[in-house]
Amino acid sequence: MSGVNKLHIEILDRLSDVSAAEWNALHGPDAGPFLKHEFLSALEETGCVGGTTGWQVAHLVLKRDEQLVGAMPLYLKQHSYGEFVFDWSWAQAYEQQGLNYYPKVLCAIPFTPVQGSRILCKSESDQNALIGGLKSLLSENGLSSAHILFPMATEAEQLKAQGFLLRDSVQFHWHNQDFQSFEQFLSALTMKRRKNIRREREQVAREAISFRHVPGKESTDQDWEFFFDCYQNTYLEHHSSPYLSEAFFKLWVKRSPENLHLIIAQRNGVSIASSLLVVDKQSSKAYGRYWGALEHIPCLHFETAYYQAIEYCITQGIQTFEGGAQGEHKMARGFLPTTIQSAHFIQDPRFSKAVAHFLEREHQGIGAYVDELAEHSPLKSTKVLP
Repeated sequence: MSGVNKLHIEILDRLSDVSAAEWNALHGPDAGPFLKHEFLSALEETGCVGGTTGWQVAHLVLKRDEQLVGAMPLYLKQHSYGEFVFDWSWAQAYEQQGLNYYPKVLCAIPFTPVQGSRILCKSESDQNALIGGLKSLLSENGLSSAHILFPMATEAEQLKAQGFLLRDSVQFHWHNQDFQSFEQFLSALTMKRRKNIRREREQVAREAISFRHVPGKESTDQDWEFFFDCYQNTYLEHHSSPYLSEAFFKLWVKRSPENLHLIIAQRNGVSIASSLLVVDKQSSKAYGRYWGALEHIPCLHFETAYYQAIEYCITQGIQTFEGGAQGEHKMARGFLPTTIQSAHFIQDPRFSKAVAHFLEREHQGIGAYVDELAEHSPLKSTKVLP
């Protein structure tokens, strides 16, 4: 693609072909830590994506006079694992018609269901050029579809105008109301929720468990080796294999220590469980990631992954804590439902029409689901938070 400004699009099979400074310079205030060069390149360099993982790296970049002016984190997918937006039924229906659904094109943060910028450009015209390049990638290579997971709302509307179909997802987020303590947070909840949380915390306290908070800058290899044992054990208990490796976590913290915070549960000085917070102080957000324990203790999950994290957010003045995808049980712990969207472009017009009808029905169902959840708000007030 070219023009008077020598604008053209390239596909990169490794992020290291551009520098961290170039890539990160494209970021706006909504980019977050997961879109940083340090995170995405660490996934590639430790083999968590690429190779035989089914995540073929194909980042779309826009250049003007050889200067990087836009980008999309892009992958060719041979399956739908690690996405948190489920389209297995679409793939099955597509292939029943004698069509190949895979490979498909995915613009997303691998294994990470968080909202953020996906079309990294400073101008709307450059964004449209990238979207056009994405569509050309589909048609020129005979690919079935493109999926952009959890873009910002403004990007979703721009994609809708370009023929993408929008799909709703529900997540559960905790919002800080300028709480000065955990007790003040509890006072904002209904009596039932307040009593339930106190009971769960007391149950853990009776086990004489203490917690060690380890900022990334102070963490050691031993801390990350223990964390990985916990993380891996969660998958083993579900007869599965982890997406991420110990090498990845060690490389990530080496490159972005300011974004990582470990919470480690101990009993009699012996570490028994851990969870990870990814912290973005610029946007005043924390993201709960990856919990695991080496022995089962009732309510330890809630304390390690939720209550300790909420206390951390209150202490640090962080406004939003995203606890990950799914989980109505989070509402009982002070989280509220939040609807975010993904955008999907289906190349075959007949199938696109069928998916559009499906998404309209799904949209109505999710709307009713969120309305029902609102009736069970954990807060005393029904005031809608941003």
